[in-house]
Amino acid sequence: MAKEQSHTWATNEIRDLFETVLELESPGETESFFRDLCTLSELEAMAHRWQVAKLVDQGLPYHEVSRRTGASTTTVTRVAHWLRHGEGGYRQALERWKARSTSA
Repeated sequence: MAKEQSHTWATNEIRDLFETVLELESPGETESFFRDLCTLSELEAMAHRWQVAKLVDQGLPYHEVSRRTGASTTTVTRVAHWLRHGEGGYRQALERWKARSTSA
């Protein structure tokens, strides 16, 4: 069961964005939506953090994650913090990614 979000960042506008993303029906629709919504730099930053999260989850040292991804050690540390102490979003996405990767 999802926990109640009481953080000030979870505004009605942000919730509306999340609901909109959930209504997208295919990877192609999702790609088009995010490309229209975000700058290329924003997309690259999100993709970068996702790659960092996957490597941190594998237990690689932060300097190795930084070397492999090109992310700063500050970014690696920040992602690792949210992976361990965040809302659980990274963890849930990683578990689903792992399940999808092993079944393919």
